[in-house]
Amino acid sequence: MRINEIRDFDGPPVDGYGPGFFRIGGEVHRGAVLVLPTGVVAWGGYDDRETLMQAVGQLDVLFVGTGAEIAHIPSELRRALEEAGLGVEAMASAPAARTYNVLLSEGRRVGVALLPV
Repeated sequence: MRINEIRDFDGPPVDGYGPGFFRIGGEVHRGAVLVLPTGVVAWGGYDDRETLMQAVGQLDVLFVGTGAEIAHIPSELRRALEEAGLGVEAMASAPAARTYNVLLSEGRRVGVALLPV
């Protein structure tokens, strides 16, 4: 995986989360979400590959928050994203949000797809 530093890269931070919601850039979003430099969109979960494909070309890596516990993402989904040139890292949603925030603050080209906790 290659991560490029982009000085003017910007995206909304994940400010908090709770049962079934995320607070991103000061706004509450219910359910699963995809956070990109262009903003936040609803994500239909692992079966919603098309929404995740929006990240191709915008990011070096997409963190996938798998909910309250770490889990593997479907291999077909991982393969499709990686073949399109997007690095994918799966972890529980809380650490995915924290990791995204840290790399975002460093100006990295990152995004995060989060399943609710």
